[in-house]
Amino acid sequence: MNADQVNTDQMNTDQMRATPTDTSPMDTAPMDTAPMDTPPMDGVMPTGGSTAAPAPETRERSPGTTPDDNVVWARDLGNDRAVSGSIQGRPTMKDVAAAAGVALKTVSRVVNDEPGVSPAMAERVAAAIERLGYRRNESARVLRRGRTATIGLVIEDVADPFYSEISRAVEDVALEHGSLVLSGSSGEDPRRERELVLTFCDRRVDGLIIVPAGSDHEYLLPELDAGVRAVFADRPGGLAEVDTVLCDNVGGARTGVAHLIRHGHRRIAFLGDSEAIFTARERLAGYRLALAEAGLPADESLITMGPESRTGAALRAMLAAPDPPTAVFTGNGRITVAALRTGHRPALVGFDDFELADALTPGVTVVAQTPGGLGRTAAELLFHRLSGGSGPAERIELPTRLIPRGSGELPP
Repeated sequence: MNADQVNTDQMNTDQMRATPTDTSPMDTAPMDTAPMDTPPMDGVMPTGGSTAAPAPETRERSPGTTPDDNVVWARDLGNDRAVSGSIQGRPTMKDVAAAAGVALKTVSRVVNDEPGVSPAMAERVAAAIERLGYRRNESARVLRRGRTATIGLVIEDVADPFYSEISRAVEDVALEHGSLVLSGSSGEDPRRERELVLTFCDRRVDGLIIVPAGSDHEYLLPELDAGVRAVFADRPGGLAEVDTVLCDNVGGARTGVAHLIRHGHRRIAFLGDSEAIFTARERLAGYRLALAEAGLPADESLITMGPESRTGAALRAMLAAPDPPTAVFTGNGRITVAALRTGHRPALVGFDDFELADALTPGVTVVAQTPGGLGRTAAELLFHRLSGGSGPAERIELPTRLIPRGSGELPP
């Protein structure tokens, strides 16, 4: 603050007492008397028209000043109902300036937490913001930083508890990094996956977490070249240069089937999801591996692959055969539930834990993975890349664990 500014401040002391105005030299940025012609401050675009506040009045100029030295003040600063009542849509910084009786630049400094505003003036602006319900345009703020503070999440089905846990974990990590999550369900349709991903990219998300519905991800290459980061979760995608987070599907299935073999079972059925799904193929491979290690043949009549809608009929047909299985290994939580609904209770181990598995009699033995851990690991890896983390693509495989509850320990 130079001496001329101090003198000007002192000369206008009487006017300050007469009219509650902002005469701090730091806050005397000119405010155009035609609010709509004032350029948006700090990248925040107006969302509505100018306010219909009572006609402003102009402070009388001191000798030697120019018209640019004048600042427009709102009448009756003790009551801004006229301002708030005339706002169309969301309040803007111009509305706040009119309600507080300060320059637009003063509001911009307060909103953006910039220096140059006295505590008393900042409090006055904050009070006007509170009264009007003004909220800063976060989209404009983050865009100035070159990001949108959003990520896209594409999962198989948001209604599936497994994917709901993944989604919640991703959301928690995103919030820790000041970001929001846009999510959608592919329904195991590669075309829908692509549409969702590209729609998210059109909205300029910073990164993507994708549970692949297919194996062709060439469509992602232009987005990756443009700087979008991506992580494949639960299944690998079709691009080796993209980070991937999986669970140990082969090892988990192998452990579950070996558990049934240790309890005396030799004819063990496998009920899995569609072979087009990576996790279903991997779990079938684990089933075959456990049988081979025990010296047992894999009877193809005891293996069925497909959606859970076919599970009940397939299991009933197997159990009605001349040489039925004495135990069943199910490939995911939905198939386990479908098998239980048949009313038949052979020895059973299911891949994926599910709600109430421990409340049944006997409780359902499961090979549990941690969907929340899968989602958190994928999200943390994504934000690591967004923060500048480099290096070759990572492939992280998370362990599973066997939870004995009774159904997998039944004898043949």
